[in-house]
Amino acid sequence: MERLQKILAAAGVASRRKCEELIASGAVEVNGKVVRELGTKADPATDEITVKGKRIASEKKIYLMMNKPKGVITSASDPKGRKIVSDFLPGIKERVYPVGRLDYDTEGLLLLTNDGEFANLLTHPSHHVPKTYLATVKGVPHGSALERLQKGIKLEDGMTAPAEADYHDVDVDAGVATISITIYEGRNRQVRRMFDAIGHPVARLKRIKFGHLGLENMQRGKFRHLTLSEIKELRDAALSHNSHKK
Repeated sequence: MERLQKILAAAGVASRRKCEELIASGAVEVNGKVVRELGTKADPATDEITVKGKRIASEKKIYLMMNKPKGVITSASDPKGRKIVSDFLPGIKERVYPVGRLDYDTEGLLLLTNDGEFANLLTHPSHHVPKTYLATVKGVPHGSALERLQKGIKLEDGMTAPAEADYHDVDVDAGVATISITIYEGRNRQVRRMFDAIGHPVARLKRIKFGHLGLENMQRGKFRHLTLSEIKELRDAALSHNSHKK
C-alpha cells in the first residue's frame, strides 16, 4: 500500500504536488469512489485508480544497482544544481528511488527501485540486512578500537548494533588505514559517526556489498538491472532475519 499521490506520480500522471492538487479537486477515483483526502493509500497492483475517468497505467517494477560516484546526491532533485543519481540512468523511463541512501561524499553500491514494498523490506530496522563498506580512515586504529566497533558504539541516538570490522589495508607511512566494516542498521551517516567516536575520522567511504550483492567489477557511475535470483536473494535475506527474531 502506498500513498495515492506517490502512485500517481510514479505512473507518470504529473509531479507529486500536481497529483495532490488532482486528488483535492476530486479528479481521482479508487475502485469507483472519489478520493479527496491526501495521504489515502492504495495498492496499484490490485486497486483500479482513475484520473478524470482514465485508468492509470500500472508501472512495471524495476530493480537497479549502480556504482554511485562521490559527489552525487541520492535525492530526486537538488535545488543547488548538484548531480543526482538519475543523471546516471540513461534509458530508464520509470521513476526510481534509492533503497536507503548514500551521502554526497560516499560512493559505491546503491540500489534503486520503484517497488516501495521491496525498498521498505530492505531498509526496515527490524530486518537488519547487512551492508559492507571500505572506510579509509585517518590514523591506524588499534585492535581495541576495532573491538569497540564490533561490540557496538554509543552514539547520540543510542548504541549501535554489533558490527564486523577488520583491517583491509594499512599504510603506516601515510598514516591511514582502510577498514572493512559490515553494519546491520541504516542510521544517518552511521559509519562515519562510528569512526568519529573512536577518534579515526573517515577520509573515504565506499559501500561494496548490500546483503549478498557485491559491486564486483562495475565501473563507477554505471548501473545494471538486478537478476530475478538477486531480487529473490535480497528479499529472502530480509525475511529470514525477521523470522529468526520471532
